[in-house]
Amino acid sequence: MSKIVWDAVGERKYETGAKKGVVYPRVGNAYPNGAAWNGLTSVDISPDGGESNDVWADDIKYLSLRSKENCKATINAYTYPDEFAECDGSAFVIPGVKVGQQTRKPFGFSFVSTIGNDTEFEDYGYILHLIWGATAAPSQKTYNTINNDPEATEMSWELDTVPVEVGKINNVEYKPFAHMEIDSTKFDTTELKARLTALEDILYGKDPTTAGGNDGVDPRLPLPAEVISILSGTTNP
Repeated sequence: MSKIVWDAVGERKYETGAKKGVVYPRVGNAYPNGAAWNGLTSVDISPDGGESNDVWADDIKYLSLRSKENCKATINAYTYPDEFAECDGSAFVIPGVKVGQQTRKPFGFSFVSTIGNDTEFEDYGYILHLIWGATAAPSQKTYNTINNDPEATEMSWELDTVPVEVGKINNVEYKPFAHMEIDSTKFDTTELKARLTALEDILYGKDPTTAGGNDGVDPRLPLPAEVISILSGTTNP
């Protein structure tokens, strides 16, 4: 038993930044062929739902029911990879010629935010964000004339998601979800760090250890059950 201590050294944590974006166009029920998303400026995670619906009985508030939650997000960036074009309703008719108003393909997305504290600052750790079942709404792009105060055109995409079935994990039944956060500071032993590295090798890909070797890994976004099994050590990647 001990007394609560506020703002202890090393416990003044904060979260900042958005980097290492990757898009994974969906193929069937899988998310292969990850591509780097350069020029990422921010990602807004904005869930909605969870609204209360009060039920009255016996002249009192009997209970309060909550609606189901929905994960939404907004990606802001100065550019996007060619692999995202089909997710944005575009198609390349021939190399260098793009048309819009096509079917928008679902995709997965990952990015990293930084965790800092008062002793290690931005070197303290990071949060790995994984998103499944996303679709992008049409976005507005404004092109301004070049002047004495030029600035790059920033683009924005609003995302809606369809939760992914997960099922029972470690004898616990989880509801479907579309967003997962992985805190690197909780993987603080050699074994746990190796599990996180194994997952990142899948997310970002891995070069062969030898020239012409076949032990390289193509980047892909595993489904939630596989992610959890890798991080819990129950399945080798």
